[in-house]
Amino acid sequence: MKTKDISFIPFLLLFSQPIFMTSNLAIARGASGFVPPVSLAFWRWLLAFLIFLPFVFPSIRKNFKHLIKEAPKLLVLGLTGFAFCGAFPYISGLTTTVTNMGIIYSASPIFIILLSVSFFKEKISKFQLVGTLFCLLGVVTVVVKGDIKNLINLSFTKGDLWIVGAMISWAVYSVYLMHWKSKFDLFTKFTLMALAGIICLAPMYYVEEKYFYTTQFNKDFFIWVVAAAVFPGIIAFQMYAKLQKFLGASLTGLTVYMMPIYSALYGYFLFSESLKGFHWLGGFLVLLGIVLANRKLFKF
Repeated sequence: MKTKDISFIPFLLLFSQPIFMTSNLAIARGASGFVPPVSLAFWRWLLAFLIFLPFVFPSIRKNFKHLIKEAPKLLVLGLTGFAFCGAFPYISGLTTTVTNMGIIYSASPIFIILLSVSFFKEKISKFQLVGTLFCLLGVVTVVVKGDIKNLINLSFTKGDLWIVGAMISWAVYSVYLMHWKSKFDLFTKFTLMALAGIICLAPMYYVEEKYFYTTQFNKDFFIWVVAAAVFPGIIAFQMYAKLQKFLGASLTGLTVYMMPIYSALYGYFLFSESLKGFHWLGGFLVLLGIVLANRKLFKF
């Protein structure tokens, strides 16, 4: 399908979907102090799973033998894409800003390239290599807050390191998902991965409740859990699936590149966060790296 043949609605989705996707970072920041991070991830995915289950249960029952066969892969995807990428941003939100999270997370496509080259022997071009270096430099700039002394002294914000972990985990999840041929349709697979994520989160949730934080099942808890399940979960996922159908995987992947812009807006309007010089520099380096690594997509 050529770009000129695509209607206005898919491109509207292309720019609106990241609003819901990036809302997870705003929720991570806003829910801190109200809902423990692992608890929020656990209950968020449990609610999303329960909402989807009635619609996909016939497919699961019909293909139960495939479920048994694909269970190990589902657990890996659930651990990386739903457990780690579910809990780590919420832990990050305790000590860092939405702006930082957005800029760092936007580098995940570069790590996807690195993992694809390392484990699946995909070839990397000179532009992809240079783009990767620029992107890594941008992430480091944000993590060390533009001060090389922080790198030398290993002085980082804990939240920035947690979101780096989430970014790498998302890259692992994405690469593994791209190379996995499943017998289940998109929505059924999402529901099963959510279930796998819940299973992986359960021991982490137990440890958090016993040794760190205790969940208070009050009004704030239900508000944040519903928001996390619905906006960056169900709505963002459905919009992403529609985008893939209309535009294909390459153009749909552009949504993650807009996360720094939307995260900065969330941070500014909701949390009075200010944009500093190292944010602009780090964001520019990440954007430059992404454009260089995907020069064919940007047609130059």
